[in-house]
Amino acid sequence: MTLAEKKQSLLADLSRCRGAPDRLAWLVARARRQPPLDADAKMEANRVPGCLSKLWIAAERRGGQCHFHCDSDSQIVKGLAGLLCEFYSGHRPEEILSLPPEFLAGAGLTQHLTANRRNALSRVWERIRSFAEAPTP
Repeated sequence: MTLAEKKQSLLADLSRCRGAPDRLAWLVARARRQPPLDADAKMEANRVPGCLSKLWIAAERRGGQCHFHCDSDSQIVKGLAGLLCEFYSGHRPEEILSLPPEFLAGAGLTQHLTANRRNALSRVWERIRSFAEAPTP
C-alpha cells in the first residue's frame, strides 16, 4: 500500500470517530493491539528524549525500506507513536520525507491532545524523519 493509500485509509478510520473521546479510545485500542518492544530494544539509544512518558522507537532498514517499532508506558503515547511507526514502516526514505504527518491535524487527531502529547507526536516524527534522512550504511 502506498503512503497516499495509507493516508486515505487512516483518514477514513478517523472520520468514523465522533469527537475527541472516540479518537482517544481509538488510539488506546490501537496501542493495546501493538506488540511490545523486546526488552533489548528498550535501550537508551532508542529512547525518545523530551517526552514525559517513556517512549522508545527502534528503527531499521531492510531492502531499502525503513521499519519502525515503538513502545511506551503511556497507552495514548504508544497509540500516537504506533500510528506513525505503522504508517511509515515499509517505505523508502524519500517516500517518508515526501509526506510529513501534518494531515493528522486536519483529521482532528491533534487538536484535543495535551501539549505534552502533541510534543510526543512531534518527537516521533523527528525520530522517523532523521532516520529516513540518515545515509544508508
